[in-house]
Amino acid sequence: MDAFFVETTFHVRYAETDAMGIVHHSVYPIWFEESRSEFLRQRESNYAEVEAAGYFFAVTGMEGRFHAPARYGHAVTVRAWVEKTRSRGFTFAYEVCHADTGQRLVTGRTDHICIDRQGRPCAIPPWLRDAIAGKREA
Repeated sequence: MDAFFVETTFHVRYAETDAMGIVHHSVYPIWFEESRSEFLRQRESNYAEVEAAGYFFAVTGMEGRFHAPARYGHAVTVRAWVEKTRSRGFTFAYEVCHADTGQRLVTGRTDHICIDRQGRPCAIPPWLRDAIAGKREA
């Protein structure tokens, strides 16, 4: 795991659950996305700045493994880190745990490629690659 990770903790909302009170599988990609956004914010960047500079991160792959259910009212912690970086893309990894017990609920990954305004793959700009990698300007 990358030495740097972010953790975001919140309570499961009723609207995120199915009739059994269990978090619906379609919610986890949203939680992953928020965790990625928080990762960038903590790296002194944000996705709005990335888009304003003409770069976008298209999701090219996603996987999740469900270990135990998250339920309405539980507090959950989503942990995210960069697992791999490449010249034009990167992979984020995630772990969702019950905030009180630490029980692992879901693990996952998302793959991303950097594209320009015309939708063409391009290299991640150095300033953004440094932010993702944790490098700071002197």
